[in-house]
Amino acid sequence: MIEKTTKIGDLLEQSPEKADILLEAGMHCLGCPASQAETLEEACAVHGIDVDELVAKLNA
Repeated sequence: MIEKTTKIGDLLEQSPEKADILLEAGMHCLGCPASQAETLEEACAVHGIDVDELVAKLNA
């Protein structure tokens, strides 16, 4: 189960196919070393994305 506190690096390591969902949401910095240690909640705050909506899409 993916949560707000899931780190982007962990998510992409376990489910690389989810990268498309993150890119569609506007997170185009997935290769940035800093993004790997960010939680979904932190990244969504920076990019102005609704974290609850994104988590729901990732878990669908």
